Amino acid sequence: MRYSKTVKRFVLALVPMLLLAAAVEFPLVQPKDLAAQFHTKPPAIYHVGFNVLYRSKHIPGSIYAGPTAKPEGLAALRAAVEKLPRSQEIVVYCGCCPWDHCPNIKPAMEMLKQMGFTKARALYIPVNFKADWIDHGYPAE
Repeated sequence: MRYSKTVKRFVLALVPMLLLAAAVEFPLVQPKDLAAQFHTKPPAIYHVGFNVLYRSKHIPGSIYAGPTAKPEGLAALRAAVEKLPRSQEIVVYCGCCPWDHCPNIKPAMEMLKQMGFTKARALYIPVNFKADWIDHGYPAE
């Protein structure tokens, strides 16, 4: 069966989008949207990356949980959120490296989902925290 060039182009354009959708198994929030929430009521925010990154600059009000690629980081995040209502809006972020290489976001989100949190989202940081948050002038301390 032969397909037109238009059909082939459409399929080739669609494949990367489908792969991205399959890779993203949890809700995301864009940096600009999270930054806008600082004018109203921001969610509970947890940094699930490395301490050196958090100490250099982090989102104001965020709580350091530690790298959730490690059992001690997951345990710290669990302890930090344990008493929150399961309907609490939560955002986790790392920013250590490009999104598709981050070892910390997926374990954090999987654990929050297992714990029953219905409004947990991951901050989508495609490149790193500096490029996608600080360089845009979003709040940092």
